[in-house]
Amino acid sequence: MNRFFYTALVRLLSPGLLGWMALRARRSGGDWGVCAGARFGRYAAPAQSRSPVWVHAVSLGETRAAQPLIQALLDQDFPVLLTHMTVTGRAEGQRAFAEAIAQGRLEQQWLPYDFPGATSRFMTHYSPRAGILIEREVWPNLLASARRHGVPMILASARFSDHALRQSLRIGSVMRDAYASFHAVYAQTLHDAQRLEQAGAVAVRVSGNFKFDISLPADKIQRGREFGAGLARKVIAIASTREGEDALFIAAIDRLIKRAQNHGKDIADRVLFCLIPRHPERFDEAAEQLKQARLPFVRRSELIEAGDCSSTAFHACENVAVLLGDTLGEMPWYYATSQVAIVAGSFEPLGGQNLIEACAVGVPVIVGPHTRNFEQAVVDAMDEGAALRAPNVDAALQMAVQLLDEPQRLARMGEAGAHWVQKHTGAVARVLGGLNEGVRPHEGSDPL
Repeated sequence: MNRFFYTALVRLLSPGLLGWMALRARRSGGDWGVCAGARFGRYAAPAQSRSPVWVHAVSLGETRAAQPLIQALLDQDFPVLLTHMTVTGRAEGQRAFAEAIAQGRLEQQWLPYDFPGATSRFMTHYSPRAGILIEREVWPNLLASARRHGVPMILASARFSDHALRQSLRIGSVMRDAYASFHAVYAQTLHDAQRLEQAGAVAVRVSGNFKFDISLPADKIQRGREFGAGLARKVIAIASTREGEDALFIAAIDRLIKRAQNHGKDIADRVLFCLIPRHPERFDEAAEQLKQARLPFVRRSELIEAGDCSSTAFHACENVAVLLGDTLGEMPWYYATSQVAIVAGSFEPLGGQNLIEACAVGVPVIVGPHTRNFEQAVVDAMDEGAALRAPNVDAALQMAVQLLDEPQRLARMGEAGAHWVQKHTGAVARVLGGLNEGVRPHEGSDPL
């Protein structure tokens, strides 16, 4: 398929795609601007600054991954345009860079849909000096418009699985041309780099993963550790659960508690399970599932209202089995509160979630069997002695409880994780180095 037929297909399918976006927006809540002018490259106000460095972080995970890069750009006095596709990504960017937004140094905007006119109007309106796409967000018309407008494009902290490679090759020349149009590609691993080259990318180099360069908020970590130390129980964090996993873990917690009771023990007296859904639209759904399972719980938002480390907050946790994490931007707090972290998204075939943040806090990690999106990181963390893999949710909970009885092993795993993260930093500096040197087109790059 070439780009002409790709564009025709996008236009043909656009009513259905817009309907799907609207449905997703209604389910998750928030203002997605599905039919806003910016989604079609039409803007009511002029750009805040000319020639910004444009960073695109599609959703929550990519926005968090891009934070150290964006902060480094701001520290070098670059004006920044930050675009997103989802409301969770936009909310995280707004939270993380509130001061820069207020100062006019960073502007947020929706990424336009991948129509030639919309993407061309976007380039004309903002005239970015360079564009940096985070991880794997590759749109053929967007890249073609960038090339026509002379905007050098970088794919940074890029990950590219075997599945993604097969999909790209099946689609044909439109994706091959898109990958070939990048002026520089910074892959997370050697395997990612090799697959990107097979997909058509040139000038590929291995720079590492931005998520190793994460700068965690010290105040949240300190407050989390203080809260965990004030509890009469140990905490097991079940972090970033995805669709279908909440019910699996709730049922497994219930079984674990009942098995212990049958043996004359009450595991809830010594362990508090912290269930943290990844997406805010599932907070209430998880709460309803906990009610149906008759597992007593308290919401993190209720603890915040009571006051962190207040006697009321500690008392609210005394007679519950589960702390429901129903807040955004607090994952460092949850990890710091915990002695073990089960990183979910990996117990259903969903590709897994990032375990680096937990390791950076110094918390031992357990993952499930489905980690294709973070496979190299998971394997490396396991090799370093920072993580374990469980075949299912029951086994993961059992492993976590057993680790609580092995304080020396817990300490070794936590130290190994922190050391592993520290020695893999530097991806942001490598990308910034390429940007500051001035990105040049690769040989043979002709304008589209």
